[in-house]
Amino acid sequence: MATATNTAQPRSHAVPAVLRAPFEGRNWRELLYVLTGLPVACFSFAYSVTFFSASAGLLITFLGVPLLAAGLMGCRAIGRLERARARGLLRLDAAEPEPVRVLQRRSGLMPWVGALLRSGVSWRHLLYTVVHFPWALFSFVLTAVFFPLGWSLALYPAWQWVFPRYLGEPGLQWGPDGLTAVGPATVGDTYLDNAPDMALTSAAGVGLVLLTPWLVRGLNTVDRLLVAGLLGPSRLATRIEELESDRGSVADTAAADLRRIERDLHDGAQARLVTLAMDLGLAKEKLLEDPQAAAKMVDEAHGEVKIALQELRDLARGIHPAILTDRGLDPALSALAARCTADVTVTVDLPRRPAQAIEGITYFTVSELLQNITKHSRATTARIDVWHTPHRLLLQVTDNGQGGANTTTGTGLAGLTERLDAVDGLLLIDSPTGGPTTITAELPWRV
Repeated sequence: MATATNTAQPRSHAVPAVLRAPFEGRNWRELLYVLTGLPVACFSFAYSVTFFSASAGLLITFLGVPLLAAGLMGCRAIGRLERARARGLLRLDAAEPEPVRVLQRRSGLMPWVGALLRSGVSWRHLLYTVVHFPWALFSFVLTAVFFPLGWSLALYPAWQWVFPRYLGEPGLQWGPDGLTAVGPATVGDTYLDNAPDMALTSAAGVGLVLLTPWLVRGLNTVDRLLVAGLLGPSRLATRIEELESDRGSVADTAAADLRRIERDLHDGAQARLVTLAMDLGLAKEKLLEDPQAAAKMVDEAHGEVKIALQELRDLARGIHPAILTDRGLDPALSALAARCTADVTVTVDLPRRPAQAIEGITYFTVSELLQNITKHSRATTARIDVWHTPHRLLLQVTDNGQGGANTTTGTGLAGLTERLDAVDGLLLIDSPTGGPTTITAELPWRV
């Protein structure tokens, strides 16, 4: 499910991001992530290789299988540590993967071992411990070179005096072999000991200082992908969880609709029919004694029958309107628009009718949005557009009302969001205070 509403604009900074980056807390957190990543990766790699090799060598005996399962359980523990480290230092919302599911109800060692070996999560954690080690080593070496080099060169004028006082050299050496602190001078070497050279050296160091945070962020982008892809839940598990949540929402919505129908029947048509039966009973008793009074009562009962029939028609229209079933979205939406207080223009551009479920959700979405226009928006004009792309049906309702619509106040738009989410739909809301309001719904195109 996803919704979009108006949010405040991000606060602007007087200092550009490239100049703020070396001093921001994010830079130090990501730097700490790289520095702590290498020892964790070394331990994880050594652990995985040791356990996997030992268990592979013992597979000819009974001990190899449970030893492999124990190793996979240890990899899961390493995964928990890595998710916590990424959550704390990279601010990565790393979800927990699905737990080990023991299919057999009886307890014991072998069901647990079998569940661990069948779990794709366990093997992805093992893969992470192997793949992450070379990348952590590369990131550590690159960061350990750039970070101290940048700051040492940037601050070179402040510590250049160390060379002549303690090392017997005028300053840093720059020559064909690069930059060296001490060593025998060779042909072409120059010492960075005068003001222009020190200024250029400091400027180069400042450039490295400004570059290093972005380099570290780029390196940690790969770590984010590794953690999310190998240590998080699989796409299949995530999809199953979404479907279970959607199924619960659909069940709750269906139960609420049934309660609404029951309440409408009990308080509306049923109450009128009970009153009608009592009135007809009294009219039957008075038929011989007072024919005129009986005729009046029968006439009143006839009026009650008409009202009850109208209420039943409205209730049936609320469940599924006959015009939608018989003629499709364009006439059904036009009928809805005719009952709205605003002047509504309807445009439906569909090559054919979508699936009945999608068509019904589209209809009731428009119905709810038009009710909101009537009750809350104070709009005088509105527009309904329905069209399709190769894979999506799009619905957009625009009005010139007072705006301020969102999913937090009231239950109408929140209920629409849940109903659309149940079919992999999307609701986008653009409703600034003062208007206009534009609400766009996306549904899967099914026929």
